[in-house]
Amino acid sequence: MTDPLLRLDNLTTRFHQAERVFTAVDSVSFAIQRGETFALVGESGSGKSMTALSVMRLLPPDAKIVSGQAVLEGDDLFQLTEWQMNRVRGKRIGMIFQDPMTSLNPVKSIAIHIMEALKIHLGLTGEDAHIRCIELLHQVGIPQPERRLWDYPHQLSGGQRQRVMIAIALAGEPDLLIADEPTTALDVTIQAQILKLLKTLQEQRQMTLWLISHDLGMVADLADQAAVMQQGKIVEIFNKKDGPLFSNPKHPYTRQLLAALPKLDSCLQRQSQPAPPLLQVSDFRVWYPIRKGILKRVVDYVRAVDGVSFTLQKGKTLALVGESGCGKTTLGKAILKLIPATSGQVYFDGQELDTLPIKRRCRAMQIVFQDPFSSMNPRMLVGDIIAEGLKSLRPEMSKPARIKRTEQLLEQVDLSPEARLRYPHEFSGGQRQRICIARALAVEPQLIVCDEPTSALDVSVQQQIIELLKRLQEKTGVSYLFISHDLAVVAEIADQIAVMDQGKIVELGETRQILFHPQHAFTQRLLSSLPGKQLYSSSQTNVV
Repeated sequence: MTDPLLRLDNLTTRFHQAERVFTAVDSVSFAIQRGETFALVGESGSGKSMTALSVMRLLPPDAKIVSGQAVLEGDDLFQLTEWQMNRVRGKRIGMIFQDPMTSLNPVKSIAIHIMEALKIHLGLTGEDAHIRCIELLHQVGIPQPERRLWDYPHQLSGGQRQRVMIAIALAGEPDLLIADEPTTALDVTIQAQILKLLKTLQEQRQMTLWLISHDLGMVADLADQAAVMQQGKIVEIFNKKDGPLFSNPKHPYTRQLLAALPKLDSCLQRQSQPAPPLLQVSDFRVWYPIRKGILKRVVDYVRAVDGVSFTLQKGKTLALVGESGCGKTTLGKAILKLIPATSGQVYFDGQELDTLPIKRRCRAMQIVFQDPFSSMNPRMLVGDIIAEGLKSLRPEMSKPARIKRTEQLLEQVDLSPEARLRYPHEFSGGQRQRICIARALAVEPQLIVCDEPTSALDVSVQQQIIELLKRLQEKTGVSYLFISHDLAVVAEIADQIAVMDQGKIVELGETRQILFHPQHAFTQRLLSSLPGKQLYSSSQTNVV
């Protein structure tokens, strides 16, 4: 057997915070062969990214490599000087960081980002660097690379920004490419494109790929070898030579992760009884004018939502699914009057929505936003955040009654009543999302718009949030307009699915019908793009 490209032996990394010492990476050992795809999987906080940052020697100031070796083609990376390590980063090991929006400089164009890497690692400047930039953008699938070269990060979509990150990482022509959560929060079709691109580039360049992910389905499709991490330790390693990845898990933690995955065929066991309509939307439009010229005349419109009609029944869940930018979130926010609509009719519980008093409307309809980090005021206590709606919409309620209601709501979402005296930053992502759900429930709404509430959560936390939403619906009879790009999550919770594409609903029907007998080509494409479909099925049911 040939020597591995990268070998880790008993790597241990610790954080020193005041008097507390925390072991983030605990005696980790594995080997990555040249040309293979290796995946490190586990939940947030398990030590996946910290392992890669240790290898790259990009640790935060309070972290330190305590012991171990990281040997890259005979060179122990931990014995190199910082100057020598700078020749390794980007040239021999490239890295795609998790969040392209924070990794790209917002005041520099795409060309400057790529040319910087080309100059440092290959010595290319001027016209040669310009030509190579265009070639790299073309390689990673950016349309019209000559024109987009001088665009800024905010002018690109999420998928395009991720492609630019890949282009920057490839600029130094590395032997090993580390991809840290390269598809998190991307919709399934863009995710499929990014994964196909990484695999194609790997084959073309004979490159080794190290994936870091909590998406077991994606890893099962793409990796040759996978290691499962828990609390800084590797608990199990799978190899495709021994059969499909994750097909025979031995460790309880791996089994727990696989059991937590949402199942596409869970909708087949669910019996849905018809109920009276709660929300009726007819020919709804949200258009944004495109203005040009000195006088800024309207020359066209961006049709974000274009003639959408649907009905949501009382106590039921309607899921809006589609790619990023198809108009799902815009539709949800416009129904709640958070952004203005262009035209259309909305009836709520038999009354035209525009005729309802604003306080009645706010009490009847609430929203859980996608990002629990930015949707809460970091300077407010959790109790005040939850009680804010009660203060505004139920002013007759006394302070002791509000405190009691807040504690009841925290218990409802499986948090301690004492949590009301803490700040948002003291909670994990899943706990923050629970607080957002408690805030939405405070005024006892009939409808909650859930905007991608589980998109960036680990599978076990995701499962907990789904179960919580289902339990609350059974208890309170609340209806959900559930916005998501994750079809497996939708299968677990939705009674009906509306598939959106370019501002229109292209297919609408019962969940089982949409997932197992899709009629529209776009729905079929969404389902075919879902990675690791065998992991999302609890039976041998065929999914398109």
